[in-house]
Amino acid sequence: METIACPLSGATVEIEDTVGAVGVIVICPGGGYEWHAPREMEPVGAAYRKAGYATAILRYTVGNDLGTLPVRELGWAVGLMKDRYPSTAVIAAGFSAGGHLAATLGVHAVRLNLVLPDALILSYPVITDGKAAHEGSFSHLGEGEEPHFFSLERWVDSHTPPTFIWHTGEDTDVPVENSLLFATALAAHHIPFSLHTYPQGVHGLSLATPEVDDPEKNRMSDPFVATWLPLSLQFLETLSTAAH
Repeated sequence: METIACPLSGATVEIEDTVGAVGVIVICPGGGYEWHAPREMEPVGAAYRKAGYATAILRYTVGNDLGTLPVRELGWAVGLMKDRYPSTAVIAAGFSAGGHLAATLGVHAVRLNLVLPDALILSYPVITDGKAAHEGSFSHLGEGEEPHFFSLERWVDSHTPPTFIWHTGEDTDVPVENSLLFATALAAHHIPFSLHTYPQGVHGLSLATPEVDDPEKNRMSDPFVATWLPLSLQFLETLSTAAH
């Protein structure tokens, strides 16, 4: 593993190279912009490396009054990996608040003059500041460039990259409406997307496999929910095929 510090801040990216990588996954763990959830970091990286991807885990800045600093850090990380792997796709993948971060880059990269990822993978993402908002995440971000800057369904446009999204209907921390709103916006702008909603499961299931079980929070493995990862791989393969 190689750790590289971001020149903008104290953020770091932990890179695991893969010989002959079919793509690069830049992973943004959740944690409500307060911390980084370990279950959404290395276990996810290991799963994607097993499928032939190089991985980069971004430890973005967390805390208060963050503004656009985390998305600028992610833009830097995506650019770093594009330079490192110039002939393959670089995908921003995020969980919960990390999903919000990945999607923020997806909708605002051009506006902020940042590097746009080739695709997004959003796992139970925070999206909206409306009725289904995860207020904790938004309280840490503060203001953006414009009103409702971080309510991402409002900003999807023709530049937003193809997106894979999954969520559970029982998620009470970040309601499934977040994913539905983003998918609706993608559809309105004719952006390729794949949306998967599972009827059962609490927030924060990560891979939904035994190695990330968290009994204390009732986050247990679920073979049905765990299909999201192979489905995301199929989605990326579809994009690769379409590009050629």
